Amino acid sequence: MKPEPEILSSDVIPGGAHWSLTMKAGFTLRLTDVEGGANVGMLFYNPLNPLERYNAPDSLKCQHTFKLTKGNCLYSDMGRIFCSIVEDTYGWHDTVCGNSTRQIIEDRWGVTTYQTVRNERTQNGLDSFLVEAAKYGLGKKDLAANVNWFSKVMPNAEGDLAFVPAAADPGAQVDLRFEMDTLVLFHTCPHPLDPSPTYAPKPVTFDVFAAKPVADDDYCRTFRPENGRGFKNTELYRRMSLASA
Repeated sequence: MKPEPEILSSDVIPGGAHWSLTMKAGFTLRLTDVEGGANVGMLFYNPLNPLERYNAPDSLKCQHTFKLTKGNCLYSDMGRIFCSIVEDTYGWHDTVCGNSTRQIIEDRWGVTTYQTVRNERTQNGLDSFLVEAAKYGLGKKDLAANVNWFSKVMPNAEGDLAFVPAAADPGAQVDLRFEMDTLVLFHTCPHPLDPSPTYAPKPVTFDVFAAKPVADDDYCRTFRPENGRGFKNTELYRRMSLASA
């Protein structure tokens, strides 16, 4: 068995909540779906230049995939790698279906407010991202296509994408090793295609720990040819940033 890493920071994010943090290069963020059926919407930005942000189309096309799992890297629109998926017990994460909105939540489950039910109120992914983005001077124009961790979608008989509730896996984990300093925004609101009859978003835990150095034969680095180039671009950026600091 692999030795457990020394956890530097840990917390529980309730269902229907949001948070943000800056991950430093060389550290890993572990997400755990505590009960099964969680959805974690996530966005990535360069904290020194927020115009550089996560690019879902480039992340998929350069790795010839529709889903995200172990070995995949999450690219910025500058061809650099924010983070790599170094471990994944879930096996399928969505980055094409986008985000829940206030209208989606209202149409599916109705609306409740903090004044009536306090923290049990309904929340949506779009507004959650906007709240977190505002803490860093960002707004609606700065949002991009997001990742939905722990959510699986497949085409149905008509060719439409459909949510797969059976994929829910209590205790599922995904480890994100950060290759450059990254501002991370995330929420635990429902996936936009979640067919649940009730509004019941699930909690997740997150742990932060130091990552091992990236070797030349690293699984993510060699997973696709483009990843090797992406790592070189990112390493050059980090060296230049340190030289100019």
